Amino acid sequence: MTAEFNEFVLFSEDEVRALDARVVMRESRGKQVPYVTCLVRGKEVQLKQEERTRQLWLARLIDKLGYAPSRIAIEYPITFGRDSSKRADIVVFDADRPTVPYIIVEVKQAKYKDGKEQLRSYAHATGAPLAVWSDGILAEVWHRKNPNYFMPIHELPRSDQTIEQVVDQPWTIQSLIDFEDERVKEGKFARSLRDLIEDMEDEVLANAGVDVFEEVFKLIFTKLHDEMTSHRLGTSLRFRNQNTAAQLKMAIQHLFDDAKKKWPGVFLDDERIRLSPDHLQVCVGSLEEWKLFNSNLDVIDDAFEYLVSKSSKGEKGQYFTPRWVIDMCVKMMNPKETETVIDTACGSAGFTVHSMFHVWRQIMRSMGREESHLFTMETKPARCTDYVRDNVFAIDFDEKSVRVSRCLNLIAGDGETNVLHLNTLDWTKWDETAKQNEWLDTYGDGWRRLRKLRIKAKSEAPEKPSYRNFSIDILMANPPFAGDIKQSDMLAPYDLAEKSNGKRESAVARDLLFVERNLDFLKPGGRMAVVLPQGRFNNSTDERLRKFIMDRCRILAVVGLHANTFKPHTGTKTSVLFVQKWNDDKRAGPLCPKLADYNIFFATQQIESVDNSGRKVYRRNPDGTFLRDSHGHFVVAHDLFNHDGLTKDGIAEAFEEFARKEGLSFFRDAPSTKAA
Repeated sequence: MTAEFNEFVLFSEDEVRALDARVVMRESRGKQVPYVTCLVRGKEVQLKQEERTRQLWLARLIDKLGYAPSRIAIEYPITFGRDSSKRADIVVFDADRPTVPYIIVEVKQAKYKDGKEQLRSYAHATGAPLAVWSDGILAEVWHRKNPNYFMPIHELPRSDQTIEQVVDQPWTIQSLIDFEDERVKEGKFARSLRDLIEDMEDEVLANAGVDVFEEVFKLIFTKLHDEMTSHRLGTSLRFRNQNTAAQLKMAIQHLFDDAKKKWPGVFLDDERIRLSPDHLQVCVGSLEEWKLFNSNLDVIDDAFEYLVSKSSKGEKGQYFTPRWVIDMCVKMMNPKETETVIDTACGSAGFTVHSMFHVWRQIMRSMGREESHLFTMETKPARCTDYVRDNVFAIDFDEKSVRVSRCLNLIAGDGETNVLHLNTLDWTKWDETAKQNEWLDTYGDGWRRLRKLRIKAKSEAPEKPSYRNFSIDILMANPPFAGDIKQSDMLAPYDLAEKSNGKRESAVARDLLFVERNLDFLKPGGRMAVVLPQGRFNNSTDERLRKFIMDRCRILAVVGLHANTFKPHTGTKTSVLFVQKWNDDKRAGPLCPKLADYNIFFATQQIESVDNSGRKVYRRNPDGTFLRDSHGHFVVAHDLFNHDGLTKDGIAEAFEEFARKEGLSFFRDAPSTKAA
């Protein structure tokens, strides 16, 4: 096996390919000899084995570790008394003292012991605190603590790091789990990320002269990227409060830039962290010990809801749906790998993210794989990412909510998302929005995928496409409760805006229009779960709405949620309506033959999940400690479903039994979803 092939042990295939792409062949003494333009010297050099290793190291120092070529010298003379004949292969100079060596790298084909001794003498002569020996296959990095002691360290610091950051005990995801366990032992589990952000806002952000939503969103976004990268690559965490404030600012900005590249379309490419170094240091210090990733991302959901509700969300009567309600809906709708899913008022993307999780578990089981306790952080099989790319969609009119949703969908979907910034109700203007270049830059891919699912109207003109009807399999949403739509042009297409005498309504509640609009998204046999105010189910004034739904759908179920569900935001009593569109043609979609009389599933949540002040209520073990699931997370109290076999069967399991007995299409041939 050649040394060149073995370079894959130290350097990645991408690094080797990048070097090979720069190679040119020159004739020398009748033979073709490889040459490359040196990244530091700027001239062509013959690519012998030693030079090949050097060029790979130069690329890593510059591209991976961020050292500017101007700080690097090749064949740097090392002076021993009057002797200046020795030369170091690569020297990186100190950032603040441009003539003082900071890193010395030797790539000669010497034995490890000889290489280390040579480096030791070079470091002594120059005072360089870092030394690297590499033969292209292996590498060793040392920190020169004093003239007599070289301490091995696991990696070179990046240009935005100090040696102490690398030398100090590194933090990993397990470190964050340990911190979490310590907080639990100390009884601090109830202190949420939202509480932390509120404290930061009071103590720091309120006086920082910045947009609180934007800056906290950036920090959460950055930390999520750091946690995922650390877990997948086995590297130490970079979101740490170390070094001076100025060094920290540079380090976090670099990490934020990496996150933007990994998850595009959430922030502008040139967006920067705008907190001052001192303010940033306080915020990073507050967040660094908190693990944001968990099995369903609900740790950050409260934080995002708090941030978004400070602006437009709460004013329109829409609040993020609790994860336990979402899980119940997903279990009852039972999406499959071949089915499309959409949320038309997506908030923080809970319905779409949990639909992904539901389908991914089906895929993993079919492949004989099990989810780990860090399910959301694991690299998924191609079938999982294909499902997200092709089948999962979300829409919201609020720009901040869309960015939160895109963030969570990109993270959960392993880089895939079809979250669109559109006004669901004002679909006649979608084409105008889609012609804007900036909008297309961010949402173009998802928009093209959604367009493929629209049903063309018979009278549709090619230059004026209609976006009224789509062929979606499943829709789950929690539309805004409050506010009326009064614009006549928006109301014009809606049947529910027409009175019984044929005249048009001057104003119609948003949630009513969402019901009609949502049904337009569904193919024949498609199914919907929608959260509605309880009054829609029993107010005499809403009889027309109920008739409208029953004419178009089979009512599958109505589940009454606890009155505290949306506290502290609102005490409005809500229920979830589950329906399936009538369909007698199996070629058009799942069969749901129209019946004059049929059974409906009714249930009401009895166990409160949220207390009167809006705090989550957790289940306890017999000894009084709080119950935790296999992922290490506290189990919220409710009777909506069986939580991973730790609690009793609930409403979702009772509905599954009902659905199988009724022969409903989406459970008829499906394996049981009940916990083992």
